[in-house]
Amino acid sequence: MEPFTGEWQRHVAAGGARGIRVNVSFPALNRNKRSIAFDLKDPEGYKIALELVRSGGVFLQNYRPGVANRLGLDYETVRTVNPRIVYVSISGCGESGPYVDRPGQDLLVQGLSGAMRSAGRDTDPPLPAPMYIADAITAYSAFEAALAGLMHRERTGEGQLITVNMLDAIIAMQMQEMSIFTVGGKPQRRTAEPHAHCYIRAPYSAFRTADGYVILAFRPLKKLGDLLAIAELETMDDETDGHERRDEIYRLVASRLRERSTNEWLELFRANDVWAGPVHSYADVVADPQVAENGSLVTYTHPTEGEVTTPGFPMRFTRTPAQVRLGAPVAGQHTEEILAELNVPKERVAELLARGVVAVSSV
Repeated sequence: MEPFTGEWQRHVAAGGARGIRVNVSFPALNRNKRSIAFDLKDPEGYKIALELVRSGGVFLQNYRPGVANRLGLDYETVRTVNPRIVYVSISGCGESGPYVDRPGQDLLVQGLSGAMRSAGRDTDPPLPAPMYIADAITAYSAFEAALAGLMHRERTGEGQLITVNMLDAIIAMQMQEMSIFTVGGKPQRRTAEPHAHCYIRAPYSAFRTADGYVILAFRPLKKLGDLLAIAELETMDDETDGHERRDEIYRLVASRLRERSTNEWLELFRANDVWAGPVHSYADVVADPQVAENGSLVTYTHPTEGEVTTPGFPMRFTRTPAQVRLGAPVAGQHTEEILAELNVPKERVAELLARGVVAVSSV
C-alpha cells in the first residue's frame, strides 16, 4: 500500500545519485513487488485496506507507535477481519518503555547497540557499519518471524501478533560478542593500531602493502613469523599474546607487508594456507569472477530506469529459483489489477478513481 505520491524513498537521492524517476537504490529494494495506491484516511480507501487484510496471509507494519491504531489497522482490529492473519509489527526500540517514541533510524540504533565500539583504534570515534546493518538484520528477523508465524498457522489454524524491533535485532546479532562481556566479563578494549574486532586476536586487520591493502585473519603467530621472517612472532602464544599484544603484532606485521605488492603477498599466503584476502572496491566486486559465477548481481530492464544491475538473491532454490519478475513498481501501477483480485467491479474502480480514493499510474 502506498500514498499517491509513493513512499518517501522514491524521491530522495541515494549517495548523491539520482535515477530517472526514482532513486538509484529503489529498484534493488523493491523489485518483485506490486503497488496499490489509495487514500487510507478516506472511508472507501480504508475499506480497501480491510479487503486486503481479509484476503492476506501476513500483515506487516512499521509505523511509529500509535499510528496503526489511529488508522484502524492495529492488531486487534485487523484480527477481527481475518483471525488467521500473521501480524508483524516493527518498531525502533520496542512497543513500550522509555525509548518507545524514539525514531527507528539505523545509525541511532547502532549507537544504542554497543556495536560501534567493537572495532577501530582506541583514539577513533565510535565506528558504524558502512551499510544499513540495523535495517537489514531487522528485516531478516521480521521475515523469519513471519515464516514461523505462517508455519504455526498451518499447524494450528491460528494467526498471531508478532513484534520485532531494531534494537533487539542488532543486539541479538552480537550474541557472540556480547556474551564475551556478559558471561566472560571482558570489556570492549580497542587498540592503538587499527584492529577489526576487539574480541578477536591479532593479526586481524587490513594492512597496507606496496600498492594497496591485504587482509590477514588470525593465523598461528609462529607460522606467520616464519613466513614473514619476524622472529618476535615465533615465540608468541596465539591466545595470550594474540590478545594482549595486539598493537605490537600489528606494527611488526604492518612494517613487513609494506615491502611487497598485494598480489605477491596473496600468492605467498595462499600457498602456505594463511587466511588472507584483498580489499575490494565496488568496482572490484562487479569485476570479480566468483561474483559472476555465483550470479551475485542481476541485470534486468526496469520500466522507468532502463537497464539496472543490482544485488541478486542470497538464497538458492533448486525447485523454485528466485528471479526478478517485476521491477520496482511505480506508485499505483497495480491498483486496478489488485482491486480486480479483490472482486471490486470495474465501474466501482472507475468511481473510486474519479473520487480520488485510489490512484493509478502507468509506466
